[in-house]
Amino acid sequence: MIYVVATLIVKPGSAAALQGPAAACIAETRKEEGCISYELFQSLGDPDRLVFVEQWETREALTAHSKAPHLAVWREASTPHLISRTIEVIHPEKVETF
Repeated sequence: MIYVVATLIVKPGSAAALQGPAAACIAETRKEEGCISYELFQSLGDPDRLVFVEQWETREALTAHSKAPHLAVWREASTPHLISRTIEVIHPEKVETF
């Protein structure tokens, strides 16, 4: 099993505009083979900080997710609002950071 922590910093006030596109992406992602858990959190102290916390059965399942059409739609919707994105893929033996 691997974990993913994706932290997004969005432009001030943009989080509300991303609720719909995020909800659609989350609903479709949870149907994907290999997805154990896929959650989105908004920081209480900084509402412009969004954090996806994910669990995947394998790296291959995560790779397939990265090519899913609904993720492309999410990326297109979120890109105009995005200041930065950090993705950590946590394996039992290593951590990948993007």
